[in-house]
Amino acid sequence: MHTSEKSFGRRDFLRKVIALAPVLSIATCAPISKIGASSRQLYLPKYFTRHEWDFVSAACERLIPKDENGPGAVETGVPQFIDLQMDGAFGHAATWYMQEPFAAAIPELGYQSPLTPREVYRAGIAEVESYCKRMFSNRSFAKLPDATQDSVLSDLETGNLDFTNVSGKAFFAFLLQNTKEGYLADPAHGGNIGLASWKMIGFPGARADFKDWINRHGERYVFGPVSIDGRRK
Repeated sequence: MHTSEKSFGRRDFLRKVIALAPVLSIATCAPISKIGASSRQLYLPKYFTRHEWDFVSAACERLIPKDENGPGAVETGVPQFIDLQMDGAFGHAATWYMQEPFAAAIPELGYQSPLTPREVYRAGIAEVESYCKRMFSNRSFAKLPDATQDSVLSDLETGNLDFTNVSGKAFFAFLLQNTKEGYLADPAHGGNIGLASWKMIGFPGARADFKDWINRHGERYVFGPVSIDGRRK
């Protein structure tokens, strides 16, 4: 994650993901009203503190940065999407089995932690911030150069940066998963502002009728995407 080439790799990966699963979203999230990209500084987090919000915004920007291919995670409202999920069923693990015993196990055996996703975020952010201040002259993650932020995120992803109270890899896994969801999901859930990611990859969204296009193989679809709730931009 240290080079522009790897940033392009992330973008290319998102294109491949959308081809396999056109609309990624957390099944239990509820639709919300529009959040304009130009007013994102005015958004007041419902769960994250100000310092946590700074971390989430900076991390999302590095995971899906803006480039010549299209807008990044911050421009499309991904931090808002994640914040909203923290107060929803996902953040509270409302539909998950959360009883002991918890043990190291293969993913097929289910989630293995007493911490809900929102608790993982809170503990994970606190640990990363503490680490950054120890290692980088008392600077928070959001104040670090891009390359250093990438290095910290890479260490979380690989397990080179881990903590006693929370798994660094588990924290990063939630952060990456939710960033992709907020970027690619229907904007009714708070991210993908202006249907920007769908426009970038040519995904038509929730249009109800494609009858006229059934036999038009290889022809580019000329109409823009539509959200579940009918919005078109």
